[in-house]
Amino acid sequence: MFLDVLRRRNPAFVEAAMALHQSGQIPANAYVLDLDAVEANARVLKSEADKYGLKIFAMTKQVGRSSSFCQAVQRGGIEKSVAVDMACARATHNAGMPVGHLGHLQQVARAEADAAAATFRPDYWTVFNAEKAHEAGQAAHKAGYKQNLLARIKAEGDTFYRGHEGGFEAADIVGIAEGLDRVEGGRFAGITTFPALLFDHETRKVKPTPNLSTLSRAAEALHRAGRRDVEINAPGTTSSVLLQGLAEAGATQCEPGNGLHGTTALHVMEDLPELPAVLYLTEVSHLSGGKAYCLGGGFYIDPIFPDYPVKAIVSREPTTATGALREVEIPPPSAIDYYAMIDAEGPAAPRPGDTAVFGFRGQAFVTRAYVVGVSGISTGTPKVETIEDSFGRTAAWPV
Repeated sequence: MFLDVLRRRNPAFVEAAMALHQSGQIPANAYVLDLDAVEANARVLKSEADKYGLKIFAMTKQVGRSSSFCQAVQRGGIEKSVAVDMACARATHNAGMPVGHLGHLQQVARAEADAAAATFRPDYWTVFNAEKAHEAGQAAHKAGYKQNLLARIKAEGDTFYRGHEGGFEAADIVGIAEGLDRVEGGRFAGITTFPALLFDHETRKVKPTPNLSTLSRAAEALHRAGRRDVEINAPGTTSSVLLQGLAEAGATQCEPGNGLHGTTALHVMEDLPELPAVLYLTEVSHLSGGKAYCLGGGFYIDPIFPDYPVKAIVSREPTTATGALREVEIPPPSAIDYYAMIDAEGPAAPRPGDTAVFGFRGQAFVTRAYVVGVSGISTGTPKVETIEDSFGRTAAWPV
């Protein structure tokens, strides 16, 4: 699905990536980033966030916390990151992008709290319970500052991905806020949830989840209790066209991730302001039984859509032509993706060494793929800026 959008809206990116691979400048099994497009996308999102008074933090996990990605986002005006885990925090910090929000989705482990406070001093730190609040507060106190705490809240009927559950009871938010204010080294700053917005398959639109209403009700209770300066963090499926609706629902913070590289589910359905800026590239290894086996390691297909036929552009020459498209069988999630199998029947069959380009809504941080940042595509002067692993560390490539 995303390959169609890539071919139509950013063909120069596809062709540049293929040429760089064929010339030996980037590896197979790589998520490749169009840094010019990332910068432009960030600028669009930041401008729209400013228009509606929203603080904006960049999510970097989907593209492996790439340092050149972080720097392109900063050039586009988004200064700080949201760290989904401590690995994200370390990577963005090392890339020169301060951590704006820590602890959501994954809580900070007890033994890492002191390091998180001393090293990152995040603007906001999400906690799911009183124990985690005290750990964050104590760590901040040792580091010599008072930590803004966001309470992750939940209510009956809210939507959570399996394994993402947890948080304070929203109905108790006034007492929770008072409790967090009593935490040494901490103060109550606001509330959060995830996801606040979600793609609806039936209507093919992004809709608010019940969680967003839970945030609104909790904010109203806090306002009635006399609290006026309440941050409302509302991440999920963030494109610039959705920020007005978030602000109207009361949100004060947004956290684009896939929106920064044009791969939210809505980007498949509509031509949004953000251009597609990421692709997955690998190469054909060998032929067997009418299939061309291409090297794997990065075949994570985010299951936001029902199963669909996966295709790749397979060619030795840079192209986005329909004739270069081939159907591909991806190993199931239960298998290790050493290879994917490309249809090799008919004319112009794939050959070992051919480039294969896929369009995914990626989650590079859960793969074994490289992450490659390329600048200059918009000016016809592509240049490889970084080749890193999924932790934002310079890769030993070639060995």
